[in-house]
Amino acid sequence: MAEVKVVIPGDAVDTHMEVDGQEQQVLRLGPGLGHIGDTISAVNAGVLHSSDDGSQYWVVSNKRRYVAAESEPVIGVVVARHAEGYRVDIGSAHDALLPLLAFEGATKRNKPNLAIGTTVYARVSVANSLMDPEIECYNANTGKSEGYGELSEGFMFKCSLGLARRLFSSKAPVLNALGAKLPFEVAVGLNGRVWINTEAPETTVLVANAIKNSEFLDAKQCRQMVNELLDKH
Repeated sequence: MAEVKVVIPGDAVDTHMEVDGQEQQVLRLGPGLGHIGDTISAVNAGVLHSSDDGSQYWVVSNKRRYVAAESEPVIGVVVARHAEGYRVDIGSAHDALLPLLAFEGATKRNKPNLAIGTTVYARVSVANSLMDPEIECYNANTGKSEGYGELSEGFMFKCSLGLARRLFSSKAPVLNALGAKLPFEVAVGLNGRVWINTEAPETTVLVANAIKNSEFLDAKQCRQMVNELLDKH
């Protein structure tokens, strides 16, 4: 089992890593970390995590309110429309701006028409303390939607920010256990929101309950819990 490293604000974080004998050059800092002078330090208390290749570091903590961070996927609900785009509730202190042209193939003559209450899957494109966050429903580097956009049908529910980050991993035990037994679609927002779509309402309830129940379970316990829910299904 990998060592769990807990950090508190002010702790220095060692991000030095070599890949194939060469020192890692590109490093991306996620939520909970800041670059202060020549030192990378924690700005939030929580558990330090890193990507497999050591190119990304972030701190996971169960804060009640989401703080937008660039490039993070979020699930939001359209709450207003104005001349420049939409205001979207992403669970942060301020609504996010979703520009009218921030969709795949969108032009001034051909752009989506989202109704208030529409659920969207987007990525944070602008996040700083001086302005409201901005999101987009496509990858600006490729011009493709890559799964972002309107989430039609389905069911959205909230979970803790910590659980959302664990679900976003390709190794998420509960999603792997469910995927081996049931067909379903899922989108995970790091703002503590999960969207699922299944073939039947009772399956939607089962999947949602399994995800909520998994927060404090390990991989073996997740598989057992999913099997028990399926036996009752």
